[in-house]
Amino acid sequence: MELLRDDDVDSLGALEERILQAINLVARLRREKDAAVAERDAALRQADSARGQLAGLTAELDALRAERGQVRSRIEKLLGQIDSLSAG
Repeated sequence: MELLRDDDVDSLGALEERILQAINLVARLRREKDAAVAERDAALRQADSARGQLAGLTAELDALRAERGQVRSRIEKLLGQIDSLSAG
């Protein structure tokens, strides 16, 4: 069996170092991807919640506008009755 020369050992050590760096890089990128996916999922849940709130607030606004119209109509009717009392 042939012994490794210093150049071969240095090359092997450099290759080993590069492989370890690649492994660490892949692990870091996976963690970052997992964090990004979790952040995206949280944002999607928050957006769904906001859409639900928007739908509720839109319905409430429509109801309040309808109620305002009814109140306006009743007030106009009462003012008309007051005017007829003043005229008569």
